[in-house]
Amino acid sequence: MFDINQRKRGGTDEPELTSGSETTWTPEPPVSSTTRVREAAKIGPSIHIEGDLRGSEDLIIEGEVKGTIHLKENNLTIGSNGKIQATVYARSIVIEGSLHGDLYGAERVAIRKSGDVRGNIVSPRVSLDDGGKFKGSIEMDGHAVESAFSQVKGDRPSPVSSASGPRRDEPAKSKSESEPALSKGGSAA
Repeated sequence: MFDINQRKRGGTDEPELTSGSETTWTPEPPVSSTTRVREAAKIGPSIHIEGDLRGSEDLIIEGEVKGTIHLKENNLTIGSNGKIQATVYARSIVIEGSLHGDLYGAERVAIRKSGDVRGNIVSPRVSLDDGGKFKGSIEMDGHAVESAFSQVKGDRPSPVSSASGPRRDEPAKSKSESEPALSKGGSAA
């Protein structure tokens, strides 16, 4: 039906039909930009971040992150160069690099051959490739995952007022500092 030798003769990319064939060729319409899958954002190996990292798209980390990572409805991949010291909340977490901290995966957590995890994992599905390193505990209860995600709000916590206790950046006062000193007679000075 089609002439296989068309490229040898310098033909076009369109198939050449032999005589007597009733089949016609129609090109496929081009893929529109609205149907393309969005690529994941990437933090390169020379980037260092400290603090609270939040987003609403998939993320690949090849750099260093210290703090908290919130991607509750998205996927996180820690690349082979990634060095993370954080508590992580994501739909799916794949570790190829180093991670020290607790992981909360709504769907799954996967530690690849080159991955090294030191911390606890809470996720309904967990996989550890042959050669991957892990030290910690694993809880594969769906209710525990839901509980962990519901306790962590998407918004930043409101600052604690001084009336309700010490600020987060101030150390708590010891008992001797918060109570009045007693004199030799046993009454407060």
